[in-house]
Amino acid sequence: MANNSALDERCVNAIRFLSCDMIQAANSGHPGLPLGAAPMAYVLWTKHLKHDPKDPKWFDRDRFVLSAGHGSAMLYALLYLTGYDLPLEELKRFRQWGSKTPGHPEADCAPGVEVTTGPLGQGIAMAVGMAIAEAHLAAVFNRPGHEIIDHYTYVLASDGDLMEGVCAEACSLAGHLGLGKLIVLFDDNRVSLAGTTDLTFTEDVLKRFEAYGWHTQRVEDGNDLDAIDAAIRRAKEAVDRPSIIAVRTVIGYGAPTKQGTYKVHGAPLGEEELRAAKERLGWPAEPKFYVPEDVLEHFRTALERGEGWKREWDERFARYRKEHPELAAELERRIRGELPASWAEGLPEFAPDAKGIATRKAAGKVLEALGERIPELIGGSADLNPSVHTVLPGKGDFQRPGEKPSGVQGDAGGSWDYSGRNIHFGVREHAMGAIANGIARHGGLIPFIGTFLVFSDYMRPPMRLSAMMGCKVIYIFTHDSIGIGQDGPTHQPVEQLASLRAVPDLVVIRPSDANEVREAWITALERDGPTALILTRQNLPVLDRGRYASAKGLHKGAYVLWQAREEKPDVILIATGSEVHVALRAAEILAREGVNPRVVAMPSWELFEAQPEEYRREVLPQAVRARVAVEAGVGLGWERYVGPEGAIVSVERFGASAPGAEVLEKFGFTPENVAQLAREVLKRTS
Repeated sequence: MANNSALDERCVNAIRFLSCDMIQAANSGHPGLPLGAAPMAYVLWTKHLKHDPKDPKWFDRDRFVLSAGHGSAMLYALLYLTGYDLPLEELKRFRQWGSKTPGHPEADCAPGVEVTTGPLGQGIAMAVGMAIAEAHLAAVFNRPGHEIIDHYTYVLASDGDLMEGVCAEACSLAGHLGLGKLIVLFDDNRVSLAGTTDLTFTEDVLKRFEAYGWHTQRVEDGNDLDAIDAAIRRAKEAVDRPSIIAVRTVIGYGAPTKQGTYKVHGAPLGEEELRAAKERLGWPAEPKFYVPEDVLEHFRTALERGEGWKREWDERFARYRKEHPELAAELERRIRGELPASWAEGLPEFAPDAKGIATRKAAGKVLEALGERIPELIGGSADLNPSVHTVLPGKGDFQRPGEKPSGVQGDAGGSWDYSGRNIHFGVREHAMGAIANGIARHGGLIPFIGTFLVFSDYMRPPMRLSAMMGCKVIYIFTHDSIGIGQDGPTHQPVEQLASLRAVPDLVVIRPSDANEVREAWITALERDGPTALILTRQNLPVLDRGRYASAKGLHKGAYVLWQAREEKPDVILIATGSEVHVALRAAEILAREGVNPRVVAMPSWELFEAQPEEYRREVLPQAVRARVAVEAGVGLGWERYVGPEGAIVSVERFGASAPGAEVLEKFGFTPENVAQLAREVLKRTS
């Protein structure tokens, strides 16, 4: 039975009823989780979480991830109570336009919010990425007597989080890697949005996680603060594996008619029920947003503790800098998010070559060079390294420290411990995307991840969150069209390019040759947000940049690659990726007929739309209405560039299994077909 002090009980109730008052004022929100989970949040935030409310970005802070993002009101209550720059007025504006307290946590909207959560399972998977980042940076920078990187990642997760497939993927990998600084508090209330978990979720969760290789515990009474505290302490002692603590709670605890039911999950209690809950737990019904002075004073001791932790770390770092100046300077550079000096100089340049090289292979060569210059680059693929060329040779495998098992195959080379920069995600695309977000949000590292373009669909949710959070994640998508041939329509992307371009703040780049690939990597690394590189399986000619425009035009998204004569063009052929070469050959056919064609390489719509209008009109003059777009994907969206009188060579059905060149020919991606369409468009617009 819980033996909590009176002050502790009031502190827990302050979290509960600040949350409920926020939800009631907004007439919208989720009171069930804050009422039930407030005790475990209180214990974690006051007895374990190492953080400095005055410096929310202090690098060695513990990370707290509210994976059950629908409980955001509780997070905002904790931030206010512990002294973050989140005034009470912002709590009163919960879920309102322009507030710092949106309906689900949004990274950096309020200080102390680490990641954007709400889509269930994403938070716990991002936390795995944060734990990977902590382990890697500790292995790289810590030295005997200098534990500069030493913090935990804590997660509060719901049953819905644990039901999602991404959780299974990420937690399986976390167990394999032995991430001992990852601790999950499971709000085990046995109720989800639509009913009790008896409807859908009756497995033994702890046995599942035990099979993953996790340390597991159960706390039977979610109101027993001492039991929760003891469980967290035991979890911290399990240094060789991640931990999960199932805390048995009552959803909506204290609400007389709704507690323990799904009805308290996602709707305000209502004034009458809220008043009754406060009375039941000994809390004043009025005023709203009430916090007793002794409660606030107790919570605000976090300011002094945080300042002490930060000051002590600063002193240790000063000693570290004195003994290891180069390491200290390197870590400080990474914390600032700056790239090394001259990192882009001397990257591979590719000589003109009619036979050419697949852009996936060119990207691998550039990545290998970048890996030598930018030590914070870390990543891998979904068990596809030999196909997508995402290996950093000689940079080691990120693995649980220990002797490399005999018989293990792989092409990374180097160490077999947390200092390795090659992460083997396994066939786990969804988790891979979320883990990369966690690595990026942790800081100090730049993640890259790779898979086939068609499988980008498996990780759309984390890509969307990556764009929302502005995460610097580099997605490497290969096998980019029906040109992959005999693998057939299941592996031939058709709609994926259009769907990626629809994601706000995600820059999609489809380079047309190896030198454009180099420039695409430079663009991706210079940006702060996510970038998707779309690459071919098949060889593409390396263009002679003495004859054609410089590949540096890629940085503007679109550029005039070639034109037959200097005067106003008669027709504009616009293409991306492998189809640029088809457009060039079609233009040569037209030029021999006396037509003046212009070929525009448009590797990135997003980069092009960011250019000044004057430049965009220079590349695509409004006076030239005869336009043909050529891309081996659905044509959706190309209307904006070809106009109502133009034509689009696209793929409007699923592909077929046959040799790649034959498939492309059957779908009309030939110079002759493109030239014929150009003639027809010229006739229509003349």
